[in-house]
Amino acid sequence: MDELNALTAAMAQEGIRRLLVISGSPAWSLAQAMSLRETLPGDWLAVSPQAMPGAHCLPGALVTLLGREFHHAIFDARRGFDVAAFAALGGTLRAGSWLVLLVPPLVDWPGLPDDDSMRWSDTPEPIATPHFVQHFCRVIYQHPQTLVWQQGQPLRIPVFSPGPAWHPATGEPDAEQSQVLSQLMPLSEGIAVLTAGRGRGKSALAGMLIRQCSTTAIVTAPAKAATDVLAAFAGDKFQFIAPDALLASDNTADWLIVDEAAAIPGPLLHKLTARFKRVLLCTTVQGYEGTGRGFLLKFCARFHDLRIFTLEQPLRWARDCPLEQVISAALLFHDETFTIRPQGRLQLTAVAQSAWQRQPSLPAALYQLLSGAHYRTSPLDLRRMMDAPGQHFFAAQSDTVPAGALWLVEEGGLHAALSQAVWAGFRRPRGNLVAQSLAAHGGSRFAATLHARRITRIAVHPLRQREGIGHQLVERACLAAKACDYLSVSFGYTPELWRFWQRCGFILVRIGTHREASSGCYTAMAIRPFSERGQAMAAHEHQRLRRDLPWLLSWIEETLSLSPCNDAMLNEDDWWELAGFAFAHRPLLACIGSLNRLLLQVTLALPALRGRLSQQSESTLCAGLGLSGRKALLTRLRQETASALASVDPVRADLLRQQVTKLQFF
Repeated sequence: MDELNALTAAMAQEGIRRLLVISGSPAWSLAQAMSLRETLPGDWLAVSPQAMPGAHCLPGALVTLLGREFHHAIFDARRGFDVAAFAALGGTLRAGSWLVLLVPPLVDWPGLPDDDSMRWSDTPEPIATPHFVQHFCRVIYQHPQTLVWQQGQPLRIPVFSPGPAWHPATGEPDAEQSQVLSQLMPLSEGIAVLTAGRGRGKSALAGMLIRQCSTTAIVTAPAKAATDVLAAFAGDKFQFIAPDALLASDNTADWLIVDEAAAIPGPLLHKLTARFKRVLLCTTVQGYEGTGRGFLLKFCARFHDLRIFTLEQPLRWARDCPLEQVISAALLFHDETFTIRPQGRLQLTAVAQSAWQRQPSLPAALYQLLSGAHYRTSPLDLRRMMDAPGQHFFAAQSDTVPAGALWLVEEGGLHAALSQAVWAGFRRPRGNLVAQSLAAHGGSRFAATLHARRITRIAVHPLRQREGIGHQLVERACLAAKACDYLSVSFGYTPELWRFWQRCGFILVRIGTHREASSGCYTAMAIRPFSERGQAMAAHEHQRLRRDLPWLLSWIEETLSLSPCNDAMLNEDDWWELAGFAFAHRPLLACIGSLNRLLLQVTLALPALRGRLSQQSESTLCAGLGLSGRKALLTRLRQETASALASVDPVRADLLRQQVTKLQFF
């Protein structure tokens, strides 16, 4: 312990942090961690799904502590490894800290179920994660400054060569920050983007800009709590307004400062930036919050004369900090920079999950390409890619690195009774995004019984785009999926994206009625059928979408390149759908076309139903009808639908009621 104390003191002088992995039985590992806590003074925050002595935080709640700093911490991965929380905890530790990681015996770990897998594997029970565990173990053994203490063995403290003395930040701008500030201060108009890894002082720089400028500024961010550092440096001039409130107001200022800009939906961010003469967008590059690289490619590419600044030098710890290095290597945080063009002719190949063992550099490169192109990518995606069942990958491999990547997941194959229960809204099993949506929001009770593969991600290197690589990858995926009923894709609808999928042979089968928070777009779903069942479902769902379009368009702010079908008669599908709404739990907007067609057939007053379908607000309807809230309104809407069905054909309505209600007992 004397050696450990001396090493810890040296770490503080050098401004670094280190990882200590304790591997053994649950009781032994915890006992060693508690012994360390008694030996080394510090905060010793414990992050664990189970209660632990002293300061404790659940992994999912760690986000509430971002922006704070701790001296030493324990991360409990004995039963499950939440790697996003692990990385976030590393970002909170000050210089001179240990991050103590508790894991099972290393020899057993690859075969043990990981409780955290329930969040990303779409399986009913926890699964073992051998590819990730073996990758993680390779990384920690390749990093000589990471200590590993295994049960039955002594803790060996290596002798490290002393590093240079580290001088912590003083609160004044360092050389990098000063250079950026000198270019931002005289800016008269335009948009600037500041990217940096965690701990580089980007929020501090934004606060310094506000404090030093003689002009006014408004700060916005996904959460006010995340702007504490910015506020501290801005001082009395700090003014925060939430993004949606700012858009709804007429507030203005000389500067708009957006912290963690990549976490704000693109359309909302675009509207905000259009209102201000000068804008600074700050975002974290690759890490547990997602990547800023994709933010630059996707959002910022639309702006001309964009000024891009980057901070490389960490301020809260020294450069080349061992803890930061090992976390970045383990979670592949060094994302693709897209500065080097993949050279040569391309070869389209399938990449199996076993490649993480045989040729780990290839799937790692695919992940980094996908991560750089999609700025919502998180460490959960890495875990899913490595070990979740039913994953398929294809690479457009150049002579050097992948120029394109495509990721698919198996879906469907549900039992007929379960598919009908999903259609009725009685069940929502894990996974099967498109398959379940086609049942729950589409018109086919048996949609989820079909076997499919869903394209979950596709990316082409920016310097090899416009060569048809994406189309070739889709064709290769189709060739491999011919035994399935169809291939599907879910995407944020834009005319440009839909043109791509249309050219790839996909048929539009669904458009959502709410903008997704992540993209700001309406969710669209399209399928490319292979089998007769797949073709029949594609034709059925596409026709249903065209029938509903005259009423659907009034609920969305989007122009679809789709011709409506003006069919106002109730058919068999409508009767089932209306029964699913009246007597089960199908959502109102999934039945929007059938409900409107029903109203054309009846003369009953139906004030709740007619009012809601004419887009009266729920609060207005509740007040006018004397209802207590949304739940009471939904009950009333279902009751009125049942009454309308009975007025058209009471025998048929009662028969369907009996059939639909039985679905909950499948």
